[in-house]
This record gives sequence, C-alpha cells and structure tokens, in this order.
Amino acid sequence: MFHIILFNPEIPPNTGNIMRLCSNTGSNLHLIKPLGFDLNSKNLKRAALDYSEISNLKVYDSLEDCLSENKFNNVFAITKFGKENLFSLKFEIDDAFLFGNETSGLPSEILNSFTTKNKLRIPMKKQNRSLNLSNAASIVLYEAWRQNNFKLAELSFNGE
Repeated sequence: MFHIILFNPEIPPNTGNIMRLCSNTGSNLHLIKPLGFDLNSKNLKRAALDYSEISNLKVYDSLEDCLSENKFNNVFAITKFGKENLFSLKFEIDDAFLFGNETSGLPSEILNSFTTKNKLRIPMKKQNRSLNLSNAASIVLYEAWRQNNFKLAELSFNGE
C-alpha cells in the first residue's frame, strides 16, 4: 500500500494515532531513531489502542537504512517549506511520505536532498505554523489512497 516514515518522532500519542491510521488503511509505518519515547509507552499504547499489535511497524537506526531496505516507488517529504501543493500531484501505490518530528520538522540536510517536486506542503492559512503530525499524516495518506480508488483494501463504510 503506502508508507509513512516518521523521522525522530517525539510525542507518543501522535505516533499511536498514526499506528491506527496505518493499520486502518493497510499502510506501513517506518520509525527513524532516535524516538522520543519507548515503544512500550503507556501514552503510545493508549492512542494506538489494540492496533499496536497488528500495525505494520518497523524501526530503523537511520533514514538511510529505511530507504535502502525498502523499495518505495517515490519518497515525498511533507514540509511547510514545500512549494508543491499536496493536492496537485498523482500518487501511486508504494509511495512513501516522510514527516519530521513535532518540534523541529525535517533537518535541512534531509530537505535539501529532495527535489522541489518531492517536497510537498499541505495548504493552510499563511499566518499559521503547522498542523498536528497525526492530522497531517491522515490528510496525506487518505488523499493518496483516494486517488488510487482505495485499492488493496476491503472497505467498511458506515460501520458495515
């Protein structure tokens, strides 16, 4: 399906919510160390509910390890510094979306390694700083999934 990569996530409930998101969309979650919490954190487990047991989760020592161990179709950095509007691109199965941590985002050396086309922004009011990490991941993942007609999933609408 799709891949969410979290670079040095700091807040357990955000990561827990993204674990639920990935589980519910059939996507994979990749965490890049250092993590700002223990994977057995009570706050992480509370946010992830029982999805932490079935989530497709892998932890890496570095972003380079993550990128070399996986065959992503495209990798997009999601950043407020992006020039490309998220909604102007077409996404494909096995695309990966890289998010920085909650307080400092992605380091400049990582951002500079991406082409302008692969640095995406989520539209928002100019005077505002950022969206919550788990909300941003949800927006991106559901847009990519929607564009692909919700492929590779058995859908349940309205509790059916």
